[in-house]
Amino acid sequence: MARMKRWTIAGFGRDTLRLDDAPVPEPRAGELLVKVAAVSLNYRDKLVIQDGMGGMSLPFPFVPGSDLAGTVVAAGDGAGRFAVGDRVISTFFPGWIDGPHPGDASAPPYSALGGLHQGVLAEYVAFPEDWLTAAPHTLDLAAASTLPCAGLTAWTALAELGKVRAGTSVLVQGTGGVALFGLQIAKAHGAEVFVTSAGPAKRERAIALGADHAIDRDGWVETVHRLTADRGIDHILEIVGGAHLGRSLEAVAMHGRVSLIGVIDGYDLSAAAHHLMLKQAVVQGIRVGHRRALEDLVRAVDVDRIAPVIAQRYAFDALPAALDHLDRGPFGKIVVTLE
Repeated sequence: MARMKRWTIAGFGRDTLRLDDAPVPEPRAGELLVKVAAVSLNYRDKLVIQDGMGGMSLPFPFVPGSDLAGTVVAAGDGAGRFAVGDRVISTFFPGWIDGPHPGDASAPPYSALGGLHQGVLAEYVAFPEDWLTAAPHTLDLAAASTLPCAGLTAWTALAELGKVRAGTSVLVQGTGGVALFGLQIAKAHGAEVFVTSAGPAKRERAIALGADHAIDRDGWVETVHRLTADRGIDHILEIVGGAHLGRSLEAVAMHGRVSLIGVIDGYDLSAAAHHLMLKQAVVQGIRVGHRRALEDLVRAVDVDRIAPVIAQRYAFDALPAALDHLDRGPFGKIVVTLE
């Protein structure tokens, strides 16, 4: 039986991360075998490895990672969405094709790749064909691997739910993967884009990428008020979370929107109610997105020639170094490559 390499954790904590050997999976009926070419990393992968995002029950040994790009190399009986040789990317929430995500109020489901479902940091994966989407024609597979989580999250917030349009203002926090996708998607729709960052060099790079304004993270709300003549921002991508939500509600325009995406400062949110109420602002939680929206994003990438920003590519056996780089806050995405 053919063998492959894969990364697993035997328990919570990065010290349990191991590169081990396993059989290449056989595609069952309705499944496709994909040779993985690249996996992009997300902040969420760090949380899963660290403690299961605060207590998620995982089947150990567990393969982390959610975002792959690769090539179909075999198909199980009845699998016909893709042919051998087709280039594909994963979907973050398997089986969520379109429309509202199923679930109930008492226990909203969280069943994602690399979180409950085994992940993609392996040389081969066998998945149901509905779990995959065609990769963009205009990107190599390393760049394509950045779309399933970071790219789709920004697309869902701005295009799918936010209906961003020309002439509106958008603010993204920081220069990580979601933020830079937000910048690029907003500019492709004709929006005026503000970026916050603590680093002068990163602010310069954001301007070079197309941002209209790159402002220091310290005092960013007051700077926004000054630059917009107190109008505020129509749509803010809230990536920090925690008490920082309150700052976004200070900066958002009347009848504006805040898309809650990140939890860097914690899961417990706080904000002054009067900003939310008097501005009649909308705070929208974002849970990445469904496959149809990912397909829309792929088409937009091809048409608008959106080029994902990759901070660095690492070899497959250098995953620990890639995670260390993620800890340092890269400008764009970190990608692990297998070819």
